[in-house]
Amino acid sequence: MDSAAQTQLQEGTVIPASPLALTEDREWSSQHQRALTRYYYDAGAGGIAVGVHTTQFAIRDHKLYEPVLSCVAETIDMRQKTDPRTFLRIAGICGDTRQASQEARFAKSIGYHAGLLTTNMIREKSESEILEHCRTIADVIPVFGFYLHPAAGGRLYSHQFWLDFCEIPNVIAIKIAAFNRYQTLDVVRAVIASGRDDIALYTGNDDNIINDLLTPFHFDGKQKWIVGGLLGQWAVWTQRAATMLEQIKQVRHQTAIPAHWLTANASLTDANAAIFDAANGFSGCVPGVNEMLRRVGLLPSNLCLNPSETLSDGQASELDRVTADQRTDDHFIAQNLDRWLSET
Repeated sequence: MDSAAQTQLQEGTVIPASPLALTEDREWSSQHQRALTRYYYDAGAGGIAVGVHTTQFAIRDHKLYEPVLSCVAETIDMRQKTDPRTFLRIAGICGDTRQASQEARFAKSIGYHAGLLTTNMIREKSESEILEHCRTIADVIPVFGFYLHPAAGGRLYSHQFWLDFCEIPNVIAIKIAAFNRYQTLDVVRAVIASGRDDIALYTGNDDNIINDLLTPFHFDGKQKWIVGGLLGQWAVWTQRAATMLEQIKQVRHQTAIPAHWLTANASLTDANAAIFDAANGFSGCVPGVNEMLRRVGLLPSNLCLNPSETLSDGQASELDRVTADQRTDDHFIAQNLDRWLSET
C-alpha cells in the first residue's frame, strides 16, 4: 500500500460494504452500481469494500466478480479526477487457495489496495491449513483479516489462530465481525500481544458499532483502539456514519464519554436489527440493506441473485419503524441522485 492509503487505514475511516445493484429482472445494473459508488465517495466514506458478503458471494457463480470490481474501480478513478483524495479500495477475496489467489491477482492488477480475506469456503479445514491459505494470499496482496459471523458463513477461531495470523507480514488490518464480545476480545488481545502496531482494527460488529469505536482496549499494559469500520450497516446512511466517526475521534480521549453515545449505540443497534433481520437469524440481511437503498433510488430493486433470499415476514414494517426514528441521508441523496445516475 502507498503511504497515504496506509495512513488513512491506520487513522480509521468509514468503509461501506457495497451491495450489488440488480434490476427487477435480476440483471446487473452498472448504472446503479456506479451511482452507489459515487454516493459513498461524496458522502465522505474513506473507502469501499466490493465482492464481500453484502455484494453477495454468488457474484462469482454469475461471472460478475471481475465486472463489478472493475466498474467500481473505474468509477472511483473518474471521481478522483475532479475530487482527488485517498480512497481505500478493498476487494473481497474468497474460495479455495487457487480461486482466492486468482481474485487477489486480479484485484491488485486494477488498483485495489487490499483483499478482505473470507475463509467461509474453506471453513471445514484446520486452523493451520487456513493459516497457510492466508499466507499464500498475503504474498499476492495486502490482507485485511476477517472474523465473519457464523450465521453469515463464518466459523469460530481460537485466540491462538489470531496470534499466528498476526505473524503474517503482509496483514495490514482485521475486520472483527463476530457479533460476540468474547470473540472480539480474542482478536484484540492477539493483535496487542503480537506487538504489531501496523495492524489496524476495524469493527464489523454491526450490533455494537459505537461501543467498539469508543472503547480503549487495555491488555498486557498496552492499549489498542478499533479505529474505524468496514460495515454492511454503513452501506446505508453513509454520510451520517462519516460524520459520526469524526465526532467519535474527537471524544475518544476525553476523561468522560458523554452518556448520549450509549443511547446512540442502542439506537443504531436497534436499527441494525431491522436492516440485518436479526429476528430471523440474519436471513434477510442482504435484502434488508438493498431495500433501504431501493427506497431512496440508489438501487433498482432489493433482489438478490438467489431468488430465495428475500425480506423476511415483517421485516419491511421494521424498516419503516427504524427509519422514522433515525437521522438518515435521504435529503442528501435526493439532492444528488439524478447526477449520480446520469454521470458517465
